[in-house]
Amino acid sequence: MDKLTSMNVFVKVARAGSFAAAARELGISRAMATKHIMFLEKQLHTRLFNRTTRSLSLTEAGAAYLERCQEVLLDVEEMEAAITHLQHEPRGVLKISAPPVIGATQIAPALTDYMKEYPHIDVDMALHGGHTDLIEEGFDIGIWLGELSDTSLVARKLARSQLVVCASPDYLAQKGVPEQPEDLEEHSCLVNWAMAPRNKWLFKGVLGKLEIKVSGRMQANMADPIRIGAINGLGIVMLPRYIVGRDIEKGKLQPILEDYAIDPMPIHAVYPHRKYLSTKVRIFIEYLQAWLSNRVGMTE
Repeated sequence: MDKLTSMNVFVKVARAGSFAAAARELGISRAMATKHIMFLEKQLHTRLFNRTTRSLSLTEAGAAYLERCQEVLLDVEEMEAAITHLQHEPRGVLKISAPPVIGATQIAPALTDYMKEYPHIDVDMALHGGHTDLIEEGFDIGIWLGELSDTSLVARKLARSQLVVCASPDYLAQKGVPEQPEDLEEHSCLVNWAMAPRNKWLFKGVLGKLEIKVSGRMQANMADPIRIGAINGLGIVMLPRYIVGRDIEKGKLQPILEDYAIDPMPIHAVYPHRKYLSTKVRIFIEYLQAWLSNRVGMTE
């Protein structure tokens, strides 16, 4: 048997959690899928799956082998792409993961323009409140906000988003307008804990950097809940301008502490460390970087 084919079958079975489901996806029989796994287990002298009549799960060795198989199969796919027409024109399915708000308001419009320009591209997009495992989930690219901590991924900075501290006029009328960052400690600050550092807002003043520990009546792992809370008078938020810009224009939110500078939030495109980057990913990253640079509230 061809080992690469067997590795591909193994990955499909592991992801599907079923020989039958993987076989249907691959267009082979369940018996043939089983033969591929048995071939690998014989080659490796170890069991890859724990099998019962009702369940299928990876052994410890199987879990380790799955990670390496995914890497090898991606390498093979990208090496083949390097010498085919895929390197000349973007083709195939672009799988992308992004946070919900920026995904809906910024990435989705860029994707539609990109798809119009490159008609052989299809898109599979998932919106997540946190970072996803790109390799495990099979994504080509992820959009991450803030500073990066995962050094196993390659990152390219696309843009930086201006951050705004704001609250509803009603809240400020009742609780008072903070005159300096330290005043925030006496206010209800609504926190998006997906933005690092959690519960800390960073400012720059004439005396240097200020790190203010904040707390309030609501926390969430994405922007929309606390934005809605702020509009309804629950407290103060620090959010990207692309999220609150229209609310400010309509008078629903009012900027505060504008004399204090806030470092813009980095927006990165991340992808697994690979020598050969497919054209569909490389060109989209370049396209998205140029697209974001022309949006209100974005800087390079």
